[in-house]
Parts: sequence; structure tokens; C-alpha cells
Amino acid sequence: MEQNALVEVGLPVALFLIMIGIGLTLTSRDFAREARDPRGIIVGTLGQIVLMPALAFLIAYLLSLPAAVAVGLVIIAACPGGTTSNLIAYLARGNVALSIVLTVLASLITIVTLPIAANLALRWQPAASGVAIEVPVLRTIALLVVIVLVPVAIGMVLRARWPERAAALERAVSLFGGVVLAVLIVAIAISLGADIWTYLRQAGVAAVLLNLGGLAVGYGIMRLARLSFESRLAGAIELGIKNATLGILIAVNVIGSEALAVPSAVYGVLMYASAVGVVAYGRRRARRAPTAGEVVPETP
Repeated sequence: MEQNALVEVGLPVALFLIMIGIGLTLTSRDFAREARDPRGIIVGTLGQIVLMPALAFLIAYLLSLPAAVAVGLVIIAACPGGTTSNLIAYLARGNVALSIVLTVLASLITIVTLPIAANLALRWQPAASGVAIEVPVLRTIALLVVIVLVPVAIGMVLRARWPERAAALERAVSLFGGVVLAVLIVAIAISLGADIWTYLRQAGVAAVLLNLGGLAVGYGIMRLARLSFESRLAGAIELGIKNATLGILIAVNVIGSEALAVPSAVYGVLMYASAVGVVAYGRRRARRAPTAGEVVPETP
């Protein structure tokens, strides 16, 4: 499960540039709007820290998964979305401001909740490991600041000062983001090597169910909260697209078990298949959006 230079170095640089481009589409009013109506923030955060781990426990129980796979599935379920979810929300024309807020909040909260969920899973399946789990706090916060907050702020400043150039750059970043997404899928698959087929047999079905379940739960709870389609899309993406790198790090570097990392590795590959579908659906909906003065019926 070795990483290559493209994933370790190229991906963070590419995501930094993409997050600048995402910032070009945002203003302070976007974040102020989410703060004035925090339904999406509250519902999305609860879905991330409560419903997703609960769904992983349910899937592991129903499928009678081996101990290591069951615990690994709970670990990836408890992981936040990460910058990739922001990229997917951007490409899908979702509520990017809400996606970023949910990513930051979930990443900070899971510093506490991820170890709780993982240790509960280890008590349920003690054969997996007997190690107490700690999330790397400083590394998580630094990653958020450097890869999310700083480049988004740069993009917002550029938009405020040069709005015409920002609009032109935004189109280029959208194309670049699509290319990075394709390269990312290939790079992760290559990093897994020949073991990918073994991993898929062990955890493929569970990962697919968790991924599709996360998308459905995220969309559903946002719909129950009577939020816009763009916010529903952001909620679905935030719960369905996970920071698989963090899951692998917890399993391998903290617990010391590659077996527990298998679900995160498999999820990190398979989630992009559904992500492509979500992006296509969101962009199609955006193209069909009504023009000024036109009224269309609400659809699920």
C-alpha cells in the first residue's frame, strides 16, 4: 500500500491550486449566509459524526465482516470529507461554502469523535487490535489551514480585487479540477498495486454500501431540513466522499495494522465512481436551472 510521489507531493500542490480556484467563486456573503441559516451546518455535522459511523456498524453487522474489515470500515466512516469533497462539490455545482464549512468543522470534531468510534469498534471486535487510537491533532489542523483555508482566502481576495480575471480563471480551474480528479483515481489505484483485487474482494461490497449509503443519508437529511438542491448535493458529497488518506494513516501509522487500512484504501478508489456520477448529475441540473423569472417545480 505504498504511496507514490504523485499522490504525496503532486496531489497537495494540485489541491492547493484548485482551492484557490474555488475561492474565486466565493465571497464573504456566501459564508455569512450559512451562518445566518445554520441548518445545513448542524444537520451535516451530525450526519458526519453520528449517522456515518452508525451506518458502518450496521453494514459490518449485516455482512458479518471479518474483525479487521469491520473496524476499518468504522474508521473510514468516521473520517471527515477532506479537500476532495470540496472539489467534488465545486465540480458538481453544489453549495461550496457549505461544503467547506462542513469539512473544516468535521475535521476538527473528528479529532475527538474518530478515536471514540474506532475504539468502540475495537471493543466490539477485539481481535482486530488492542491499541487505543489518537488522531494526529497538529497534522490535521495544519492540513486544514494550508490546503483549505489559506488558498480559499487567496481566491476570495483575488475575486474581490479583480472580478473579471477571477471569472476567467474559474473556468480554467474547473477544467483543471476535472483532470486532477481523473489522475487521482489512477494514482490511488496504482499505489495499491496488484493487491487491489484482493482488497476489493475483502472490502469492496462494504465500501460500496457505505459510500452509496453516505450519499443517500447526506442528501436525505438535507432534504428533510428543507434546504436547496445545491445544499443537498453538498451534504451528500460531504458524507459520501471521505478522507481515505486519514483513514489509512490511522490504521497503519497509529494502530500499526495494514489489515485495518484495507477498507479505507478500497473506499478511496471506489468513491470516485459515484463522485463522477454526482458531478454529472449536478452539472446537468445546473444547466437546466430556470432563467430569471422562470418557475419550475421542485424535484427530489
